[in-house]
Amino acid sequence: MRIGFVVNDVATEQASYTTTRLGMCATNHGHEAWTLGVGDFVYKPDGSIHANARAASGKEYDSLEKYMTEIQGEDARQEQILLDDVDVLMLRNDPSEDTAERSWAQTTGILFGQLAAQRGTIVVNDPSNLANALNKTYFQHFPEQVRPKTCISRDPEEIKEFIAAQGGKGVIKPLQGSGGSSVFLVRKADAPNLNQMIEAVIRDGYCIAQEYLPAAKEGDIRLFVMNGRPLQHNGKYAAFRRVNKTGDMRSNMHTGGESEAVEIDDDALQLVEMVGPKLIADGMFLVGLDIVKDKLMEINVFTPGGLGSAQQATGVDFAEIVIADLVRKVRGKKYYGRNISNAQIATM
Repeated sequence: MRIGFVVNDVATEQASYTTTRLGMCATNHGHEAWTLGVGDFVYKPDGSIHANARAASGKEYDSLEKYMTEIQGEDARQEQILLDDVDVLMLRNDPSEDTAERSWAQTTGILFGQLAAQRGTIVVNDPSNLANALNKTYFQHFPEQVRPKTCISRDPEEIKEFIAAQGGKGVIKPLQGSGGSSVFLVRKADAPNLNQMIEAVIRDGYCIAQEYLPAAKEGDIRLFVMNGRPLQHNGKYAAFRRVNKTGDMRSNMHTGGESEAVEIDDDALQLVEMVGPKLIADGMFLVGLDIVKDKLMEINVFTPGGLGSAQQATGVDFAEIVIADLVRKVRGKKYYGRNISNAQIATM
């Protein structure tokens, strides 16, 4: 299998990222794994799509650091590859990271992914539906039962009325973004500073205000979903609890969060059952659910991270299961050809 991993920029990738783990796993299993940034695509006059990509020159690696060092270094294989020859293109770039300084890059992966899918390459997650998930309004299309009470507005008065209706406590955050940036926990004592908090969020667009879930103080659970079902192996789920022991209410790993093992209960499995049908219909192959008790805080369809933490918590290398499933899709595509849509094959 030839697989391409699309990232924001090859130079800024890190060894700890899930994308690196997937790329190394694919390489170690004899697949041809290419990494390319959203600025590396080339549309040729004949309509073909190419990309200036990098791949490791070795056949097996026992260190993510060594693998990423080679990908980013002079020893990497560097070629302009034809995407028609790529079996799977995996979109792993985070559009929110390019909001400020590279606005042109936000939709580039999606747009070229759509073109590649039209020419027959399997693209996951499905780029046409990813276009509808560029901000957190995508979350509002899922059943109301899975979501906290929410208000989305740029009107400070609307946001303040919502917070007041929640007893003066809630969470406010930008409509677009990730990694816990500009996320505020509002308490009754914060009332004098609420205007400033809201202004800090709405200066870049819409604000999401959500009810505060008391169980969030214990952290949240990241659970991976593949093909609309919990990613698991021998009864062990690709999941971990994220807790922040610094006093920060955000549990994101790059805001001081730490991971620990977690048991997946019936509440979490019921959430997957409720959101699974839409994820399947939208061709969302690999997704990260952020769970607090019986509610979802977010659904990450672009760059769900933490497969390494899940492996640390369970002892299972879930990257192997993901890559094996992509191989299965490539085999399936040969039977169906153009008689099956990209969204269908992405979650079959």
